[in-house]
Amino acid sequence: MPLITGMHHVSLIVNDTGRALAFYQDLLGLAVDPERPDLGFGGAWLQVGAQQIHLLELPNPDPSSGRPEHGGRDRHVALSVSDLDKLAQQLDSAGVECRFSRSGRRALFCRDPDGNALELVETSE
Repeated sequence: MPLITGMHHVSLIVNDTGRALAFYQDLLGLAVDPERPDLGFGGAWLQVGAQQIHLLELPNPDPSSGRPEHGGRDRHVALSVSDLDKLAQQLDSAGVECRFSRSGRRALFCRDPDGNALELVETSE
């Protein structure tokens, strides 16, 4: 039996927690976990099913320019979605640029306000 049994959370660096929450909470509909302790820096924990995304408001050591145009060629977080067309419409209405997967799968790629790449994959779960 493998020792690693699942994914607990993914951390993303953001410049402004409020701006990031407008994207993740207000636009994508993720709930904030109020149990985040005071870590001495801004941020939020967001529920994604049984897993979480941790937003860390810290200086970003990664370059913000020169990133691949397509998020699928960059580090990214892949999230399962139930209705890709509806979410794509919401993102488009909010002015978020998206690109459908080049593989032909029901998936699209976008970036959050801090340039973190997301893959949104339609699943039947």
